[in-house]
Amino acid sequence: MSPVDDWTLARRAATGDRTAFARIVRRYQQPVVAFCYRMTRSHADAEDIAQETFVRLYKALDRLQPERPFSTVLFTIARNAALNQLRGEGRHRRRVAALAQTQDQRDATAPPDRQAQAADVAVALETALAALTPEYREAFVLRECQGFEYRQIAAILSCPVGTVRSRIARAREQIRQQLLAYGDDIL
Repeated sequence: MSPVDDWTLARRAATGDRTAFARIVRRYQQPVVAFCYRMTRSHADAEDIAQETFVRLYKALDRLQPERPFSTVLFTIARNAALNQLRGEGRHRRRVAALAQTQDQRDATAPPDRQAQAADVAVALETALAALTPEYREAFVLRECQGFEYRQIAAILSCPVGTVRSRIARAREQIRQQLLAYGDDIL
């Protein structure tokens, strides 16, 4: 049995099928949370934004048209919710906790020197990612962390593919420069 198409599930959910909507949420919850985390650097904010994304999706189900891939529509909603959060107050309140949590999540079975090195790399990457403008960060995260194609990212961001390519290239270069600033220990 083949998996049910996302748009089929969305049409069913629009008619009140709660099971269909639950399948959409199960299918996309982790990728949406991961995207939102990379945008906000806060697990708590990412969870909140993901929840808001699915609420907005549910409210819009009867208006959505399958002209674009479902994931493009969903990540457009997630992007807008994340940008609203970044513009709003409280975007700085959980950054210290997010860095501490990143360090706590390292592999406890690795030798201590490897744990320390992994923590240093994680902090350096998160710091470099946080230093990007939201435009560069969102394009980079959609490509490198979520695996979207350039044309899908262009649809999510409502900009030309060339702009997406440029933003990703600039993000990569800025991250590379930030990591070089940490020296040979990181690379």
